[in-house]
Amino acid sequence: VGHCHPDIVRAAHEQNQLLNTNSRYLHDNLVDYAERLSKTLPEKLCVFYFLNSGSEANDLALRLARQYTKHEDVIVLDHAYHGHLTSLIDISPYKFRNLGGQKEWVHVAPVPDTYRGLYREDHEDSVTAYANEVKNIIEQAHGRGRKIAAFFVESLPSVGGQIIPPAGYFQKVAEHVHKAGGVFVADEIQVGFGRVGKHFWAFQLQGEDFIPDIVTMGKPIGNGHPIACVATTKEIAEAFAATGVEYFNTFGGNPVSCAIGLAVLDVIEKEHLQARATEVGNFLMKLLKEQKTKHPIIGDVRYQCLVYICVCCLVQSSNS
Repeated sequence: VGHCHPDIVRAAHEQNQLLNTNSRYLHDNLVDYAERLSKTLPEKLCVFYFLNSGSEANDLALRLARQYTKHEDVIVLDHAYHGHLTSLIDISPYKFRNLGGQKEWVHVAPVPDTYRGLYREDHEDSVTAYANEVKNIIEQAHGRGRKIAAFFVESLPSVGGQIIPPAGYFQKVAEHVHKAGGVFVADEIQVGFGRVGKHFWAFQLQGEDFIPDIVTMGKPIGNGHPIACVATTKEIAEAFAATGVEYFNTFGGNPVSCAIGLAVLDVIEKEHLQARATEVGNFLMKLLKEQKTKHPIIGDVRYQCLVYICVCCLVQSSNS
């Protein structure tokens, strides 16, 4: 919502003057913020865990998936990056290929890139073809006696090239993953909170009939303040609680963090930032597509609103 936005600064300052404490002490801000977030998500996603960073959120999502499914293995997209903790380096091809290598329980699916991927725009059914790659990975894993806990994906793969998955891809993948006893995790850490313009969450670009089992949030959630969140279903949360080992995060969901989170939602709504993202994004795309018609070297134009700026990715022609 902008560097040092006065509403965010004010919310943090006022709550700091009143009270900030660890999360063992109950505070209305936590409940109020969970309620506000719930209004932006499908009703099924009704349990919230608050943390300090996107990496913490994705690590918790991994734990939730494994506890709920009783399985270990994870499917990720090629070039994916999900965080800097050891558990997340293990499921981030972007990182592990330069470090310890691929673990036996990690399976890498091709990025659903219809511009320069395995199946392109001229393919008769690229959505099914890419989803079948995941299905094949599951069958191969089962053949080795392994079981899938989760399909872990950024709703709009960023490090992999600002890819916009074709509509319907998530639904077909979720069908295969659920049939295998796994869950679908949507990583919204970079692309959530209205940044895609048309929707509040990037996974909603896939259609109203698609709902992830777990959604992770970070980066824009606190406008630079360290706060993150995991949203999931009641069934998954109950399975996680059934261990008898409570989840606790000392400062995740503290009064100041939640006050800031509430202020961010207020600003997004008050300043119509989601609509603004659509307006500015469409304007940029129009200008960039005009450049594409002038310059043959530009093969594809796509963009995502990431971190602090709108990243416009000009991809060279398919001959490159």
